[in-house]
Amino acid sequence: MSETAWNILNLKSPSPVRDHQLAMNRRLFLGRSANAVGLAGLASLLSRDGFAAGSSPSAIPAAFQHVAPRAKRVIYLFQNGAPTHVDLFDYKPELARMHGRPVPEEYLGGKRFSTMTGNPSGKLMLAPVEPFSQRGQSGAWVSDFLPHTAGIADELCFVKSLHTDAVNHAPAISFLLSGAQIPGRPTMGAWLNYGLGSEAEDLPGYVVMTSVSKGTSCGQIFYDFYWGSGFLPSRYQGSKFRGSREPVLYLNNPEGISSGLRRHLLDDLEKLNQLRFEQAGDPEILTRISQYEMAYRMQTSVPELTDFSAEPQSVLDLYGPQVREPGTFAYNCLMARRLAERGVRFIQVMHAGWDQHNSLTTELYTQCRDTDQPSAGLIRDLKLRGLLDDTLVIWGGEFGRTPFIQGDINNRPRWGRDHHPYAFTLWMAGGGVRPGISHGASDDLGFNAVSNPVHVHDLQATILHLLGIDHQQLTFRFQGRYFRLTDVHGHVVHPIIA
Repeated sequence: MSETAWNILNLKSPSPVRDHQLAMNRRLFLGRSANAVGLAGLASLLSRDGFAAGSSPSAIPAAFQHVAPRAKRVIYLFQNGAPTHVDLFDYKPELARMHGRPVPEEYLGGKRFSTMTGNPSGKLMLAPVEPFSQRGQSGAWVSDFLPHTAGIADELCFVKSLHTDAVNHAPAISFLLSGAQIPGRPTMGAWLNYGLGSEAEDLPGYVVMTSVSKGTSCGQIFYDFYWGSGFLPSRYQGSKFRGSREPVLYLNNPEGISSGLRRHLLDDLEKLNQLRFEQAGDPEILTRISQYEMAYRMQTSVPELTDFSAEPQSVLDLYGPQVREPGTFAYNCLMARRLAERGVRFIQVMHAGWDQHNSLTTELYTQCRDTDQPSAGLIRDLKLRGLLDDTLVIWGGEFGRTPFIQGDINNRPRWGRDHHPYAFTLWMAGGGVRPGISHGASDDLGFNAVSNPVHVHDLQATILHLLGIDHQQLTFRFQGRYFRLTDVHGHVVHPIIA
């Protein structure tokens, strides 16, 4: 390689190049190249937690800020497996009248379904399992499956015209959380952690907790890419808290190691890592340094976080009987509130088991029982503490369920519904959304989004907007192009914003 080419690639060593380095092997090339390709993101990495490290949303960099933020943080109650919109929120009297009759062909229009459905022609329509009623002053329709959610209907903004591109779980969850069906893109929490930083000094800016209803037959898997940082530096990925009394492994010092000794060890490790960073320029080395320091601070913060002894019984009662059981959805909801009030930017509470292919009349009751009261309790608790105004809470899954049956209509214990990407419902609360409204609508059978349809990219753009971010401006350059959460799509859904 010529000296000119060497200089163009910015591969000059800070010290005289030794003869054996001139051989330019693969490892040396990649190591030195990091000095060039890593500089673009280095400025943000040198701050503690992203572009707006340690600051409030009002301090978002000018390139990202386009409106005053309504929300400081997000709690996403993600229901893996896809709750059935036509049994929970999207009341369709026509669906009940059509029970047992074939799905009208004009609703299908060559649509793609999962291989479990195959060709939907001739499938029989299935009425809602439980009755619906209008709730609160808003008159929102909510099923008897969810009495506690029904009790807070006036706090909620229902979006009933969502639609997505994916028909299977993992691609659909990845699409909703990262903007791409194929794993490898940063998830929403990582983007916010990168763009806004964290207000928490001694906890990660992005925390994930998972749960599964007891006795469920659902085989949903929590893949790590559901909270990954993709091509962003790994310091922005979600930190998964385990469902146990020890949510983070290896925080405690080993026997015989004092706190002072641990401090000295970390200081020496930091010096070694800094030396290596000066040699290789790899931003991931800075991640390693920051994560060691975060783990040290978490030795104090995590035990305090998980100690519910100071919580009044009246607060615990809001979340239901499972609130003291680590690993339950109720426990994770209370943890989410405690994380939110400690400044964590994005809290992702994922609950699996909603994949009712043949268990609408059995396991759907279990799912609703385990999640209904904790979800409503979280909203009530946040409101009592004055946190709801600047906390955006989202409840929903990756798609809906088919209005037609999967299975034998004469075998009620085995009724089910297949995956349905063409219309589904979620609700949002707090954080600048309008309470007590229902936005958009599906058709008279809950089949297609027909009024004010909201695509997944529109939802992502709206969430970023509520946090004061222009979704077109929050970008990261990778492999020669600028990427963003919404890819090249997305429009803010202004009618749902207060």
